[in-house]
Amino acid sequence: MLQTLIITLREGVEAALVIAIAIAYLRKAGRQELLPYVYRAFGVAVFASFLLAWVFRRFEITEEAYEGWTLLISALFVFSMVLWMNRGAKGMKGEIETQLQERTSGEASRWGVFFFVFLMIFREGVETVLLLAAVRLDSSGVLQFLGVFIGLGLALLFGVSFVRGTIRVNIRSFFQVTTVILMVVVLQLLITGLHELSEGQILPSSTREMRLIGPIVRNESFFFVAILALAGAMLLMEWRNRRTPSSKGLEGAALRKANWSARRERLWVIASCLASGIFILAITAEFVYARASTSLSYAQPITVENGAARIPRASVSDGNLHRFAIESDGVTVRIILIQRPDRTIATAFDACEICGNQGYYQKGLNVICRNCASAIFIPSIGIHGGCNPIPLVSKIEGDQVVIPADKLFSAGTRLFRTASH
Repeated sequence: MLQTLIITLREGVEAALVIAIAIAYLRKAGRQELLPYVYRAFGVAVFASFLLAWVFRRFEITEEAYEGWTLLISALFVFSMVLWMNRGAKGMKGEIETQLQERTSGEASRWGVFFFVFLMIFREGVETVLLLAAVRLDSSGVLQFLGVFIGLGLALLFGVSFVRGTIRVNIRSFFQVTTVILMVVVLQLLITGLHELSEGQILPSSTREMRLIGPIVRNESFFFVAILALAGAMLLMEWRNRRTPSSKGLEGAALRKANWSARRERLWVIASCLASGIFILAITAEFVYARASTSLSYAQPITVENGAARIPRASVSDGNLHRFAIESDGVTVRIILIQRPDRTIATAFDACEICGNQGYYQKGLNVICRNCASAIFIPSIGIHGGCNPIPLVSKIEGDQVVIPADKLFSAGTRLFRTASH
């Protein structure tokens, strides 16, 4: 549950923060008429996420191409949002609403806001839906569901608190800090998008290139921490500099209302600052813990008898990754077995065509490549392509998984001829 909560929190807070910046900007700029496009885009993105997730599961389509292009297009729209905001910021002295209305009116701004929000939600929505679809309806599965919903709920609350807490932030400070935040997001989206397209072999890639990009993608928590730290710093400075608005000339109910509004805004700022600190600590702790779990687990030795290797099905039917090894002509061939959510057993070499024999480790409902940090959705193991483990022919005979020796040795010896450990 905790790991699922952290994953959804990290992805959800990032999207919520970027969208919150857009909402805060529209309100500061007096463009409230564009806010309905934000809410419509959110609803359409959620629906599209369920629809595309269904397509992936129905036709067993891999996600790399979708993720890569979506991330790159998202980067384009975030960058365009930065340009739009800074173009408007030049005229934000004095007649802010009038000048901005002239510069950003028309259908282009409406659709720009719509697609900006749509892509920020849609790029993570499909993965979240697939994550939920893969959860088994047992006691563990219920906790996973709970972790997802708590993570998304906390992300939503953070977005709301950010919008409320920046109502009276100095306009110059707002644009300086949010521009940096959004440019960090653009950099993250670009790098991750190129990584996904390389993984899907849509862009040329090699083991060396994937090894260079992989650590950046694998350490994406640093992007998250940087983004959240910038947001928290802005809110903290606002909290320290905030003064109670003048109540001169007010009395009675009007005075009480003004004081309550000031206290409420201050509470939103404090809540956002505390949330930023807690989220940073949680993500950092999860990152440190995850780094300790990336080494290869023990490979249980297996042997060949009567032309096949046999592994008891019960020993690999718990949903966890199991690693096995066998010697062939002085080469140690490693294979992995894991039960997919549909109860079938996936059998594959502990290697892929792009990254070689670096191997995989399990993290929650994904299997991660140790070379490039690609997250392999467990139901897709057994399908060719990208950084997926190379499928290995096997069949079920009674209570055993049977792997033909010729299939095991012919490709396995080639893949593991050059040891990497």
